[in-house]
Amino acid sequence: MRLLLKGGRVVDPANRINTVTCVLVEDGKIAAVGAIPGEEGDTSDTEVIDCTGKIVCPGFIDLHAHLREPGYEYKEDILTGSRAAAAGGFTTICAMPNTNPVVDNGAVAGYVARRAREVGIVNVLPIGSITKGQAGEELSEMAELVQAGCVAVSDDGKSVMKSDIMRHALDYARMFDIPVFSHCEDINLSADGEMHEGFRSTVYGLQGIPAEAEEIMISRDAMLAKLTGGRLHICHVSTMGSLEIIRRAKAEGIRITCEATPHHLTLTDEAVGSYDAVKKVNPPLRSEEHVAALREAVASGLIDCIATDHAPHHIESKDCEYGNAAFGISGLETAVALVMDRLVHTEVLQLSKAVALLTSAPARILGIEKGTLTPRRAADITIIDPDEVRTVDPRRFYSKGKNPPYKGMQLRGWPWMTLVAGRIVFKEGSVMEMKL
Repeated sequence: MRLLLKGGRVVDPANRINTVTCVLVEDGKIAAVGAIPGEEGDTSDTEVIDCTGKIVCPGFIDLHAHLREPGYEYKEDILTGSRAAAAGGFTTICAMPNTNPVVDNGAVAGYVARRAREVGIVNVLPIGSITKGQAGEELSEMAELVQAGCVAVSDDGKSVMKSDIMRHALDYARMFDIPVFSHCEDINLSADGEMHEGFRSTVYGLQGIPAEAEEIMISRDAMLAKLTGGRLHICHVSTMGSLEIIRRAKAEGIRITCEATPHHLTLTDEAVGSYDAVKKVNPPLRSEEHVAALREAVASGLIDCIATDHAPHHIESKDCEYGNAAFGISGLETAVALVMDRLVHTEVLQLSKAVALLTSAPARILGIEKGTLTPRRAADITIIDPDEVRTVDPRRFYSKGKNPPYKGMQLRGWPWMTLVAGRIVFKEGSVMEMKL
């Protein structure tokens, strides 16, 4: 059985394709882009999908998601997280290691990979922890983690405060050519903080988290990456100062990349004034000048990719006083619509640049053969309806986390269909119940 995606605008930045044409899928792989083989002969074995008016892209990749399994399945699990990913247009997601137990050895990493194969409907790639138990004291066994399928290491959710540990982590990871994903936060500066430190934190009466808490750690980690030659990836960059440090590091040839989240690109700290805990996130929503700098950096290419930092929580962790609430936003199912509505349709980003930030760029950071419609590669495909207008309704989420800060907002441009290895896993608002 073959599948022909016909008449859509095919946008594949890796191959410099941006035109109305067709994509042929055969045996779960990309067979051709452009031509329509068999048009004059028997096409009974070819299912044709009319993609007129749609945007056909390589499958989107999220290199930063919290799936919570094992240990916190009441917040999310691999099944619900992969459903949410499919509904959000993502064909590959990376699962962060802050689970219980922590993904700090081959056994737990193997469990995540095996569980993903059993119940996942998208590709789920585990990320191992930098340190055992994410305690910041002793390196995890990276050889075991890589052998079990981990594509990176991170203590995300916690910062590696000890410089010598971070230095050895970059050295060790370099042996396996995997990136170290750094959660940059000086906890001595951010302790007890609830939002961005500035004018509005004073007005709202909430404890502030200064921009310097992020910037100091990015400076240190960039210097350590220069010392070791390791691959450093900065998670959820959020400040002007951070961007300047990264700019200088790249100019020096340091192997550094970074990501920005849709919420840091589209919301400011003014949103916290409602005291709605769904807007409590770490790093915090920043002030207007920081958001403007992030948007400029994502357009210029200084920011390498967009990642969701999907962080689902159960209702008790968010439906409470702001100071007692957990940090985190449920982001898998709104990320693409936010990028389309707030960045592409407003001309902050060209469409091809937005697609690159979600496909070829994260694939390059991870070192995986995805994010492209190159023939003979797996047919992971995301199709977007750029004109679909929908109101964000958490009750419709496939994720257990009903904690997006966009409830009730109308957004234009949503995933229309998601294919993984040539199989339709999401179509016109509904996840198809199947596994890889």
